[in-house]
This record gives sequence, structure tokens and C-alpha cells, in this order.
Amino acid sequence: MKRLILTSILFFITALMSSCEKMFGDFLDKQPSNELTEEQVFSNWKSTEYYYYDIYNFLRNGLARVNSSWMDSATDLAVTSYSTGGTRNSFNIGNYYASAGAPELTATWELYFRGIRKCNTLLARIDSVPLAADETPASRQQNATRMKAEARFFRAYFYWELCLRYGALPIIETPLPPDDDNALVGLARPASVKSNFEYVIRELKECYADLESDFSINPNNLGRITQGINLALQCRVYLYMASAHYSALGLATWQDAADRARLFIDYFGEGKKYALYRPTGTSADYSSAITRRAYDGNTEVIFWRNDAQGDWWPAESPLGYGGSGGLCPSQNLVDMYDMANGSSPFASYDATGAPVYSAGLTPALNAASGYTDQTPYTNRDPRFYRTVLFHGAMWWNRAIDTFQGGADNPNGNPNATPTGYYNRKYLDDSQTNYLTGGTMYRNWIFIRYAEVLLDYAEAMNEVSGPGAAVFSALQQLRERVGMTAPLSARTDLRTREAMRNFIRKERNVELAFEDHRRWDLLRWGLAKEALARPIYGMTITKTATGLSFSRKIAQERVFDDRMYLYPIPEAEVWKTGMPNNPGW
Repeated sequence: MKRLILTSILFFITALMSSCEKMFGDFLDKQPSNELTEEQVFSNWKSTEYYYYDIYNFLRNGLARVNSSWMDSATDLAVTSYSTGGTRNSFNIGNYYASAGAPELTATWELYFRGIRKCNTLLARIDSVPLAADETPASRQQNATRMKAEARFFRAYFYWELCLRYGALPIIETPLPPDDDNALVGLARPASVKSNFEYVIRELKECYADLESDFSINPNNLGRITQGINLALQCRVYLYMASAHYSALGLATWQDAADRARLFIDYFGEGKKYALYRPTGTSADYSSAITRRAYDGNTEVIFWRNDAQGDWWPAESPLGYGGSGGLCPSQNLVDMYDMANGSSPFASYDATGAPVYSAGLTPALNAASGYTDQTPYTNRDPRFYRTVLFHGAMWWNRAIDTFQGGADNPNGNPNATPTGYYNRKYLDDSQTNYLTGGTMYRNWIFIRYAEVLLDYAEAMNEVSGPGAAVFSALQQLRERVGMTAPLSARTDLRTREAMRNFIRKERNVELAFEDHRRWDLLRWGLAKEALARPIYGMTITKTATGLSFSRKIAQERVFDDRMYLYPIPEAEVWKTGMPNNPGW
């Protein structure tokens, strides 16, 4: 494992201390520009603080992160339009050693082990830092206690992310030599990932009390790890551990997962600190929940990385606007959206949350819903219109044009959408076209309140089946966008299995492109069912009488059982003798 020989220290000292946007916003998008030895770092409190701030740099922004592609384009929710996209040339063809996928498949190992070493070093050295002239022993103790709790949180989070991907790993709590590339040699992998996840749960619980309270945090410190962030991550961990793929580890039951989510809702939710973002009472609030920063009063954001404004979005917009296409939603995802009247357009949905494609490319219709394949975008769930740019959708100054040969789907352009759709989510409609100016922030949310509600609904359904608690949690998400028809009145949601499939569909719709789908499929034990099936798209052609809509296979995919875990990076296997994961 390559490690930093010198300790990185952030350069922009004044900005860090004077602005919340700089402290826990823009600074996260900067690369450290000043380097000191470890002894120099821990010789005074200011440089120790900057070392601590730099730990936040190990949080990753998910926007087009994998060689200009998104993780959800490695799932059935989307396709990367351009041929150089990282997921397209690695995950989607089953080549987990491809360099195109390295930002996810191998760099994850390097990044998070560096982050773990940084946390371990801070924990080992912070108590020996000399007291500054303007400090008292009491103030130092208070600050150091909080910083150590945050370091323990981050260490647990980094292990969580590593072990989801690579399985059982050595637990390291002491700083390994920074100049020793062979420091992992001889460190055995645990027999089971159970010990890793036990460690994550224990660390989160033990550091909780020493973290800053969400109710008293200084606005200048927004983005700092708090008790609410800790508990929200616990909700996710317990949900995963109760799920089919991990339940045999015996770390959590569905009741445990439900209780943890209920605890968050009771203490932090229901408007006490976090709530679904609803400033206007329209479906635009769903978009704003993603694009508005916590600094701007977004009550839904719990755990996030807010980078500086960036120029990422021209590459992620339709070709006719001068963009490069980027993330293109699949027909599979489009088919998951209900109708605006609250009914489902198709007759049945499978355990992955997708419609059942029993014969051909069109699922059996629910005739009572009003859906037809010749008017596929009419009267759909308002979240669809806020997530997907489809043919005829009004966006900025014109309608999207994705028929064959249209402005946004020109013939012969290799970056044209392969599915007939482009991504709208994350594109802030309050800003003007990038050709004429405007500001968009690279906001990346790890956890928002909507996820906690979905966690609670899923766990409660597994505990006791459809009931008032399940319907209430889901109803809040739909009513936020104007879908007021009561779910409790639907006759197709009366059994635990039917509700389970519906909840999984709702997770896809609500959390699309937020990097949940792959991990959900893995924890449900359904990755092969969803990730090896074809990705569908829509071909739109002009006829003498109007437009003709025809479904198509946009891309074939590959997935087998060994892909539940990534391979350990080859360099690490060669160097340490660590056994690789099964099948690799």
C-alpha cells in the first residue's frame, strides 16, 4: 500500500477559520499544498488542527467519480453515454482489473487506508501536543475530545466502505510506518467480515457521546461530524446487517434496524432538526433537496460533502446544449416510476423493485393506471420529471429532442444517449444555461432524511408487514411531491412480499443516482438478478402521424457471484501475500 511519507497540511489557514463555507465546504475540494514532517505537525496546536481538517478530504464526491462516470451507471438504473466512461469499460463488461474502473476498484483501497492511518496518527499524537498560549487545559480537553471522536467516526466509516467492497480486512488502530510499503505484510485477514462490522458498530456507538450536538452546533461548523450523522450512519449499518446477504453474521435483526431508524426519527426527525425539504410545497422541493446546500437552509441534508462550485455539469448535460451526455437513465428506471394518481403502470414488480419483464421488452400493463407506451411520459410520478430529461421535457429554454437525429440525439455522435434519456437530477434549474453563466455546486449527499424514512419503512415491513408505520413513512415521500393518494388504500400492497418489492422500487425512485442501488442489490442478495440483465432504452422516431416509441436493448451487462466483492488490488496481493477474494 502506497502511503504518504510526508504529512499533508492544508494551506489556507485564514479561510478555514473564518467561514463555514470554507471550513466544511470549499476546502474539501482543495488539495493540500503545504507539507510538514509528522514531528512538525504535532509540535503545535494550529498545525494539528489543520491535520485534523484534512481528514475530511477523504470523503469522496460521487459525481462522475469513476473515470467520468457514475456508480449508478454500473447498475440497471443508467448507462454512461461516452465510450471512455469508467464503469462502461470495467463493471459493465465484467473486467474488474480494467484501468478505467481504477478510481473505484483500486483507488478506494489506497484512499481509505490512507485515511485510516491519518485517523490513527491523530489519535496517537493529539494528547501530546503542547498547549498553545491562548488555550486553557479545559478548552484543549474539550476540543481534543471532540476531534478524537470524529477521528474514530471516520475510521469506522472508512472501514465500513472498505469492507463492503473488499470483505474481511485487518483492523489497524496504530499508525503504521508511513515510509513502509510492506507494513501490511503478515497482517492476517480475519476469517469473516463479521469482526469488521462488529468493530464499525462498536466504534460508532462509543464515539457518539463525544461528538458535537446537532442542536447546538455553530453555523460556522456545518458539515462537521455530529451525533446526528453518527446515528444516521448507524441506521444504514443496522439495515444492511439485517438484510439477507449479511443476516447470517448475526449482528442485527430487522427489529434492531427498525428501532435504530425510529430512534433517529424520534430524536432528530419530525422537524426537530432534520425533515424533508419542503419550502415551496411543490415537486421542485425534491430537486432542491439535492441541489440546495445545508448553508442555504436545506433541512434534509444530514451527512454530505459540499465542494466548491464547479464546471462538471457541462459534461453531464444533453448534446444539444453543448454537453457530453454523461449519465443516461435507463428505461428500467423509467419503468419504476408510478403514475401521478398513485397507481403503478405495470401489473407486477420483482424483488429488485423493477417491473417483471416476462416476455419481450414491455412489462404487462396495469390497464387501470392509464399508462400506454405511446404516451409513456404523461401523468407520471413528479420525481420522474425532476430526475430524467426525456423527449419533450422542457428544460431551460427549449424542449429536449431525443428522437433519432434530433438535436440531443444526433446521428453518428458517439456521445449521444444510448437510452433516449439524459440526467436532470443535480442540475439546478434556478441557474441559467452554462453557456450564459450560472453557478452550480458539486453537492454530494451521503445521507439525507429521506433515506432514514425508507430504512424505517423497509425494516418495519420485515418485522410486521404492511402497517401504519410503513405507510406513514412512505406517504411522506410521495406527498412531498404532490402524490397524495393514500398508499394504505392500494389493494396490491397488502402482503409483506408485495410491500417489500414496492419499498425497493421506492428506494430506486427516491434515491436514484445517489449511489445506493448497487449496495442495496448486494445486501438483498439480488445483484445477479439486476446487474446481469439487459439495460433497456427507448427509440423515438418521427412518422407521418407523429412520434413512434419503441423499446430496445441499449446495453448488455455481466455479473456473476464473485463480483459481490471487488478483487483485492493486485499490487497488495503480490506485496503482502494476502489471499484474494473468491474467484479473483
